[in-house]
Order: sequence, then C-alpha cells, then structure tokens
Amino acid sequence: MARIQVGNVFGDFSLKSHTEAAVDTVQLSGKKILLSFHPLAWTEVCAKQMQSLETNFETFQLLNTVPLGFSVDSVPCKKAWAKNLGIEKVDLLADFWPHGGMAAKLGLFIDKFGFSERANVILDEQRKAIFVKVYPIRELPDINEVLDFLKKQ
Repeated sequence: MARIQVGNVFGDFSLKSHTEAAVDTVQLSGKKILLSFHPLAWTEVCAKQMQSLETNFETFQLLNTVPLGFSVDSVPCKKAWAKNLGIEKVDLLADFWPHGGMAAKLGLFIDKFGFSERANVILDEQRKAIFVKVYPIRELPDINEVLDFLKKQ
C-alpha cells in the first residue's frame, strides 16, 4: 500500500492498549491524534520516543491532541514495557494482529523486517493527515518538531 500523505483521510480505528483496554478513536471525536510508530518495544531509541510522548502529555492535551504509540508488539509485551518505562498517561497500542495491520494501512510496514518504520503521523479532527514524517530507524524523532507544528494549527 502507498504511504499515507498529507491530505489523505484515514478514518477511525480501534486497537488494544497496553492497559488491555481498546482505544477507539470514535471516542476521541473533536481531537487531533498523533500516531507515533516505533519498530519494537524494549529498544533504546523506541523507549526514548515513547518517553517523549509521556513527558509532553500535558502539552499535547493543551494542543487538543491525543498521542498514541504504536508497534507490532503484543499487549502483554507493551504492558510490561510501559511499566518498565514509567508510561502512565500515553496509550501504547499493540499493532499485533493482524501483524502490523495499522502500519500496513498507512504504508509504513516494512515486510522484510516484520515491523513498522519509525514515523509520526498527525490526523486532524476529521482524521485527515496533516503531518507525516518517516525517520531513519535509528533516529529519535524530535518531539519539538511535532509540538511546534501543532502549536501553529
């Protein structure tokens, strides 16, 4: 599938969080959503990426945005990882089954590796992509770039 581009409409979805509850974006009506994809839990850069969402959670709230972390890891894996990292506010979603299904729908799944690219996608209140950036696998996304973009919206 082609990679999501700014202007594409994605729509709503539901996935299980590390809390074992389903996160249904229909319930986030009226809010922007940051989809922050990381390849795998329990890796250093991925940990820092998810911790940056947690650290800036209140800022995201002020910007009417819900940050969500995504990887192909299972719910039990994400639950243990969130506990290890001290993630308490941000939902870490399990794109586990179908394996990488969300990433694939966005054109961000890397078949030969079995995980997603590292990427940030912001969907507006109508679920239209307003920001799409894919990063080198080993590069930590600059959270300030995302926050600065949101502040201009």
